[in-house]
Amino acid sequence: MLFGLFPLPVWGYVLVALLLTHVTIASVTIFLHRHQAHRAVDLHPLASHFFRLWLWLTTGMVTREWVAIHRKHHARCETAEDPHSPQVLGVGRVLTQGAELYRRAARDEDMLRQYGHGTPSDALERRLYARYPSLGPTLMLAIDLLLFGLAGIPIWGVQMIWIPFWAAGVINGLGHWWGYRNFKTADASTNLSPVGLLIGGEELHNNHHAFPASAKFSSRRWEVDLGWWYIRTLSLLRLARIRKVAPRLHVNWAKGRVDMETLRAVIAHRYRVMAEFGSRVVLPILREEVRRADRSCRGLYRRARGALLRDEAFLDAGERASLGEVFSRSQTLQVVCEYRRRLQALWGRSNAAPEGLLRGLQDWCRQAEETGIQALQEFAARLRGYSLSPT
Repeated sequence: MLFGLFPLPVWGYVLVALLLTHVTIASVTIFLHRHQAHRAVDLHPLASHFFRLWLWLTTGMVTREWVAIHRKHHARCETAEDPHSPQVLGVGRVLTQGAELYRRAARDEDMLRQYGHGTPSDALERRLYARYPSLGPTLMLAIDLLLFGLAGIPIWGVQMIWIPFWAAGVINGLGHWWGYRNFKTADASTNLSPVGLLIGGEELHNNHHAFPASAKFSSRRWEVDLGWWYIRTLSLLRLARIRKVAPRLHVNWAKGRVDMETLRAVIAHRYRVMAEFGSRVVLPILREEVRRADRSCRGLYRRARGALLRDEAFLDAGERASLGEVFSRSQTLQVVCEYRRRLQALWGRSNAAPEGLLRGLQDWCRQAEETGIQALQEFAARLRGYSLSPT
């Protein structure tokens, strides 16, 4: 049949292609990512198997392989063991060869055993989906040809490149290279857009790295996570159960002391705390130093702005040398950066007794207020009021 069972105008075929690929995106973010890899949501068997079947037809991806690769990415992020870090491999390579990097990682049997646990292993998975992964896309081509005739070929082609381009390329590449950051995570993850529509919420990648086990990726009021809307809809239909959502950080100005609630809030939102430290302490002091400096120093301060805000683990030798020169000229910037390191060290001692961590945070706030540095004093006062509330 030249035109298939459903002949459409050109715009109709375009709409169909976008709709079919969006179902695939929803399947990846809901089933593979939030349900299987991070267990942030439980799915009813009916919904779970629909997603498995659809992903087999449209991507040929094996659930165990995808989950293992993604879990290893989180465990070894931005290191030589990360399967697809643009910080290590280069953003161009991840963008253009993301699918090949995925296939190469999937051949690592040791990784699959270590990180692929808990994924489907029933007879259907063993005898069909995992055994014949290329059969799914072949059947999808036959279905597209039957429904849309020759127009089904380009529709199928778009379906086949959609995930390799958007997920393996854009999210894994640009999502660790370019964008804005709500949280100063230990990796280079970024949010590509505050409106997570095109890729089902995966655009909010920095938020996800800050709270991997959260079923909701948006964290600001103006951010949109379409995948979360779908999960809420499935929950209302009793096809999903939300297991965990990141608690929201708020400031209770009535609190007059640092207590266990403060400690829990600071540790849970440590990446937000460091982002606020940069915007509320480092940047105001840097602007004041630039204003007071002579012309020869202003350029130095401005060039060091990025290094002052970034995690020290990501600084190269030149940036470290630049910071050393800045600190030699500004004792105030040296002091606040030292207090930032001390604050970071608190959650580095996560195995310590809670009482010891609490004393450490109380001492930090008291000593910060004693420095006489106004921005640091105000931040310490704000820190006392940190509390958690459900989203």
